[in-house]
Amino acid sequence: MKSELTTLKANTLQGIAEAKDDHTLKQIDINILGRKGQLTDILRKLKDLSPDEKKTVGKLANEVKTDIQIALENKQKQFANSELEKSLNEDWIDLTAPGKTTQTAGSIHPLSQLQKHVEEIFSEMGFSIMDGPEAESEYYNFEGLNIPKHHPARDMQDTFFLKEKHSTDGGRTVLRTHTSPVQVRTMEKYGAPLRVIVPGRVFRYEATDASHDSTFNQVEGLLVDKGISLAHLKGVLAQFLSRAFGQEVTVRFRPGYFPFVEPGLEVDFSCLICKQEGCRVCKKTGWVEFMGAGLVHPNVLKAGGIDSEVYQGWAFGFGLDRLLMMRHKIDDIRHIHGGDLRFVRQF
Repeated sequence: MKSELTTLKANTLQGIAEAKDDHTLKQIDINILGRKGQLTDILRKLKDLSPDEKKTVGKLANEVKTDIQIALENKQKQFANSELEKSLNEDWIDLTAPGKTTQTAGSIHPLSQLQKHVEEIFSEMGFSIMDGPEAESEYYNFEGLNIPKHHPARDMQDTFFLKEKHSTDGGRTVLRTHTSPVQVRTMEKYGAPLRVIVPGRVFRYEATDASHDSTFNQVEGLLVDKGISLAHLKGVLAQFLSRAFGQEVTVRFRPGYFPFVEPGLEVDFSCLICKQEGCRVCKKTGWVEFMGAGLVHPNVLKAGGIDSEVYQGWAFGFGLDRLLMMRHKIDDIRHIHGGDLRFVRQF
């Protein structure tokens, strides 16, 4: 058995020395030192030897195993050094050269850009910019806008209710479903006459699709003065739309119902994405429902502390996200709030 070990060692060391790559070394390791390797087979025969022979042969076997392992490790290091040297020669880098610094400039979100543009248009027409709380009381979000408790808009399917009571009246707190609550707050604070717009986020408990989201942005408009009619509303909207889109669009008016205006109307315009051929955004109709509007309901004027016998007014509200989609032909509202920088950097 001693001669068998000696022969195995000599042949193995020679094979390691002649190896040309890592694959050959791995095969030698498996064939000699593996579970079914030649050295392992020899060690299994130790049980058949006498105690003295076990001691002598066992010591020799361990020395053979150690020598083979050392030879394998040295050869592997030799291969590794050779590969490293080859890589350094082929992929040479001048470490003394100055580094390259990449500075990526940020940009304003397209929704913020559009909101600023809308504010500029209305400011030039004499409108002030107002703001209000996003966590609103039920009174300002519903009752002050002539929406009684039995109205469908107050069902849980439409509104997010918070657990905390509202600090103003102790009633329930909601995430505002529209920017209209600022109408009443503004009338209470400033009285009449007034003309304001209210841009901001609103929240609806509904499923999302290409043209709807649970969080979106609205712009509310309110004008209260003496002798106000829908003719004034038509002139303001025509001026706004022509400047907002930078092109002529087809607009249609149709009757609509909103509890806080009387009479109420819907304002639609031709879909700029599909050119009225039909797409997901316009729901294959060629028309996009843009805003609701109408003359302010006397009950709303009363809630704001204004005498409806002396003053009249009109109000409108539209989705800023939808306006952005039309201007830039965005076919899915979810891109706007998706957080994908590739989308934001286009604007």
